[in-house]
Amino acid sequence: MRRSYVTLDVFTDQLFGGNPLAVVLDAAGLSTDQMQKIAIEFGYSETTFVLPAVEAEHTAHVRIFTPGGELPFAGHPNIGTAFALARQAEAQGRDLPETLVFEEKAGLVPVRLERENGRVIRAELMAPEAITRRSRMIPENAAACLGLQPQDIRTDHHAPQIVSVGLPFLIVELASREALRRAYGEISAHRTFLASSGVDSVYAYTRNAGENAFEKDSDIQGRMFSPLDGIPEDPATGSATVAAVAFLSTLQNGADLSLTFTQGVDMGRPSLLEARTQAGKAYVAGSCVPVMDGFFTLESEV
Repeated sequence: MRRSYVTLDVFTDQLFGGNPLAVVLDAAGLSTDQMQKIAIEFGYSETTFVLPAVEAEHTAHVRIFTPGGELPFAGHPNIGTAFALARQAEAQGRDLPETLVFEEKAGLVPVRLERENGRVIRAELMAPEAITRRSRMIPENAAACLGLQPQDIRTDHHAPQIVSVGLPFLIVELASREALRRAYGEISAHRTFLASSGVDSVYAYTRNAGENAFEKDSDIQGRMFSPLDGIPEDPATGSATVAAVAFLSTLQNGADLSLTFTQGVDMGRPSLLEARTQAGKAYVAGSCVPVMDGFFTLESEV
């Protein structure tokens, strides 16, 4: 069977910026093992597979795979998949509703499309779960996970803590942009301190704007490391960003927030993520750039 796919750069308006994503548009009939191997073959941090929705009122059933396994929810795959489906509909002369609803392991994920002159220019997802604040981690262990020293960890706003709105992350505030620049995912420490908590990923951030012009107007600069999941570093992580904005909201007694996050600068793939909370719900939005499209046929299906 001949199957179509597209690739996009997500959370950017510049080609070869943001976070690359592959979307398999007609994945019906593929097994879990095949999807996993296709995700490994693409080699991106995530690949999505679009299947018919279980419930007729929903847009699609979407499965998300990293090179290391399947995720219940992720940010840039939802934004990119919504863009890909909108682009496909536009090419076919079909209309899509303003809000697409994806069925995923974590629950239903609504993605609202924003259009200009009939073309989709931006998409915003709502996290599928209310925030849960899980275990804390001592600064020494959090620093080890990031290849840093304990003094690089900032704790006056909050201790390093595992947080989830659909996918869990250890969220760590750093003392400076320079510390963020030095950070990396130290895999042995991830195995020691994270794996036992059922967490694969660390999201480190700072409120100290860097010298890079791209970052100067943003509120938060972040990096995400998930070496246990086959992702040494991710250039734009919507699920971590939406968890972070929800977490920061709880630290302000649930106040509504609207923050801009940058990510990927140290990788040469600058990404801009716009996150907000409203009435206890958390959202993240961004733009996409289509990159490639094509077809493949698996030998086993010939």
